[in-house]
Amino acid sequence: MSADLAQALLAAARKAGADSADALVIEGTAVSIDVREGRLEHAERAEGLDIGLRVLIGKRQACVSSSDAKPETLATMAERAVAMAREAPEDPHAGLADPDQLSARRDAEGFELHDPAPEPDPAALEDDARRAEAAARAMPGISQIDQSSASYSHRTIHLAASNGFAGGYERSSRHTACVAITGTGTAMERDWASEGRVFQADLPSPESIGQLAGARTAARAGSRKPPSGAFPVLYDERVAASLIGHLTSAINGSAIARGASWLRDSMGKPVLPAGFDLTENPHRPRIGGTRVFDAEGLPTQRRVWVQDGVLQGWVLDLATARKLGMQSTGNAARGPSAPPSPSLSNLALTPGTASREDLIRDMGTGLLITSLIGSTINATTGDYSRGASGFWVENGQIAYPVNECTIAGNLRDMLMRLTAANDARAHLSTLVPSLLVEGLTIAGA
Repeated sequence: MSADLAQALLAAARKAGADSADALVIEGTAVSIDVREGRLEHAERAEGLDIGLRVLIGKRQACVSSSDAKPETLATMAERAVAMAREAPEDPHAGLADPDQLSARRDAEGFELHDPAPEPDPAALEDDARRAEAAARAMPGISQIDQSSASYSHRTIHLAASNGFAGGYERSSRHTACVAITGTGTAMERDWASEGRVFQADLPSPESIGQLAGARTAARAGSRKPPSGAFPVLYDERVAASLIGHLTSAINGSAIARGASWLRDSMGKPVLPAGFDLTENPHRPRIGGTRVFDAEGLPTQRRVWVQDGVLQGWVLDLATARKLGMQSTGNAARGPSAPPSPSLSNLALTPGTASREDLIRDMGTGLLITSLIGSTINATTGDYSRGASGFWVENGQIAYPVNECTIAGNLRDMLMRLTAANDARAHLSTLVPSLLVEGLTIAGA
């Protein structure tokens, strides 16, 4: 159905007067179950269809979307999109890919992005959520469970364009999560554990997820503010990817084209310490971030964005590449209601040789961050400030849990002072280990 619907949208666009067009069709099913205190709290099943159409009249473009696949709706969508495009300002960089740029691969065969096992029964999901909750609740020091949930989703994605591209594939995912609370009143603290996999058989047991949520939460009992000053900060693996996320945002072609990036003058210069590579591999099997082709039908491929600490390039789709006088890197992503924009997937940062415990020992006195709250990031200068909680480290050992503190620095300096651990989790799309940053400013007590 998705392929036929995409072609019907293109036909409607041609009939309405579009010079060129592309269509995105996403059909999905999602089931989620939440339990609290051993009782079913919320159950939801959603079956949805999202269709998006982008039309171009010369160098003017417009996007429309709908969830209705009736023929008359498709005709109305196309007519409105063409009318909008005629009134839109000209964009000299808008346009579809040339046919010789298109990916030869049009499906995800061999990448194992879809679990062929049957959709789980809601009762099975509820049982997983209950078991995770019970395991967390049984951990010493846990006062209550905020939420325990299990979910499943399946999507079929199809992209077609008037330049001759047509391709699609299926995705599925299975998740279990638990959030626990320790303490009461104003002394309450919480933490969580969550696991997701493409294949249901790969998902850890609900008990292990609940126990991890409970253990993490119990360790936060009695949290207080840390001292203020300049100290080393260790980002736990759960939050370390956010640091690399600031780097990838700064090399996104959209930010570079606007001149709104603190790395805009850093091509070919060090942005990480020597020895660090940042690699994208969009073809990893059984990984949720895998992309067979990009949202403009271009082939995706492995790229090294930072090599031996030196920045190698910008993340580009067709429009940003044209604006910068470069070639697309095959990194376009889009939803049904908007045009493509550059995006990365399946990143990996060079790991270190030390464990997280080794870095805690070596840092002496400082802050181990396990949770980040809010952010103030200046995209142009790289100035960085975030709320954080975690654990205070003294003499190389965890001394007590901390909350309500702020960490501040400048991303350009921070990223050049990284030391990496070896604890990245292999099943994640983004493989970033715990990261130690020397000399951040901490505002606590």
